[in-house]
Amino acid sequence: MTIKTMMMAAALLAATAGGAFAQQTPQGGGGMAACREDAQKFCADKTGPDRRACMEANKDKLSDACKAARAARAQGGQ
Repeated sequence: MTIKTMMMAAALLAATAGGAFAQQTPQGGGGMAACREDAQKFCADKTGPDRRACMEANKDKLSDACKAARAARAQGGQ
């Protein structure tokens, strides 16, 4: 296999994987994108594990869409 062929195969694989990833979060704000506004509202100064802990601490205040996304993720849906 030539270097050119390997580069083309790698580019094709990257393009295919990117498309699959994009499908996991629909433009309508599905998935954890549903929590974006809540995260900014309640946990803007946090990142990574601290943000997850903050979201958990504020779970009663989260929007219904975010609560549903978190429940789906907890069940392995996202």
